Amino acid sequence: MKFPTIKLRKKSKISKELKSFNQSKWIRGFTIAAAAIWVFYAFIVDLLPYSLSDFFQKWFPATTINESLVWVICALGLNIVVGYAGLLDLGFVAFWAIGGYCAGWFMSDFFHQTSIHFGSTAAPEQPGIHLSFWIVLLIGAIICALFGVLIGAPTLRLKSDYLALVTLGFGEIIPQIFYNGENIAGFNLSNGSKGISPVDNVGLFGKTLGPFDLDWKYLIFVCLAALMVFISLRIRSGRLGRAWLAIREDELAASMMGVPLMKSKLAAYAVGAFSGGIGGVAFATHVNGVFADRFSFSISIILLAMVVLGGMGNVWGVIVGALAIAWVNSTGLPAFGETVNNVLGTSINFPSYNFLLFGGILIFMMLYKREGLLPESRLKQILHETDDSTSNIGGH
Repeated sequence: MKFPTIKLRKKSKISKELKSFNQSKWIRGFTIAAAAIWVFYAFIVDLLPYSLSDFFQKWFPATTINESLVWVICALGLNIVVGYAGLLDLGFVAFWAIGGYCAGWFMSDFFHQTSIHFGSTAAPEQPGIHLSFWIVLLIGAIICALFGVLIGAPTLRLKSDYLALVTLGFGEIIPQIFYNGENIAGFNLSNGSKGISPVDNVGLFGKTLGPFDLDWKYLIFVCLAALMVFISLRIRSGRLGRAWLAIREDELAASMMGVPLMKSKLAAYAVGAFSGGIGGVAFATHVNGVFADRFSFSISIILLAMVVLGGMGNVWGVIVGALAIAWVNSTGLPAFGETVNNVLGTSINFPSYNFLLFGGILIFMMLYKREGLLPESRLKQILHETDDSTSNIGGH
């Protein structure tokens, strides 16, 4: 008697279809949420009763939402370096700074000795270099990508702590160059501690967006974040993304299988820095200037905390982690502290304890949930396999 044969699809094909379904679900969810937030703040929040409107302005102001999206852009770039390629980078603030100063150089009257105008919203008689915001975005991203290759080149043979120390050094050097760059051999590179302000307004569909056009800037920042999500997901599923994952899991085995370590690592630094450049230009337009004292080492640590909290290697987890930490750091903790002080009659400076909170979160995550809140399935499986093997050794 012959039994009918049943053809089963390969496990890899099924997993790919499930992953595609999950990706489309996340994309649809974030798109709906982004559109709903814009509609709410553009048309509804001002029509609410004063108590409700005041609540949203206090706990979820539009400026904080825009700033959180800038953090998302940069966190997605760091996720490529740390989450995909497994290269610990403690100097990502350098790319944020370079991107910001690109906006200061090419969207202001800083270089007043010359007068170049192309697609800018600045008046034609205004001196300086005034390029379109969209052109400066591309310039800042490309310059940062080149610096990413330059910074990544000396670190190719380094691993673990040594790699972290080298990137930490670059992250400290570059902001200090800008901070002390008012007179470098008679040339003013950055205007020193005074910074460069203001930068030109953003032009969108023939409309000039000033510092208070937060609703339209929100749309721009959402689109830039969506661009980085698209880049991250496309590269992740391609040949380069698979090479990064192989290096992250076992560099020696990856090299033996023919993965070009040098090209892959440099590509990770370049793509991550590309994102940092976009975030830097966006942040300069958000705060209407670029200031050297804003680019401290703590930015790199906060970005790393966002990646670890959300889930290294998982784009959607990193977005959630970035939004949560950015909100707590900017608005959540100060608003919570003000509420507690008003109720209890105290005068505790809650924002001064933000790094204590972030440090505690990192310790908790490393001890109990190393894969993050929304872990990447592959990394989660590896970590749990390691835990199981360790427990078996301890049992014997």
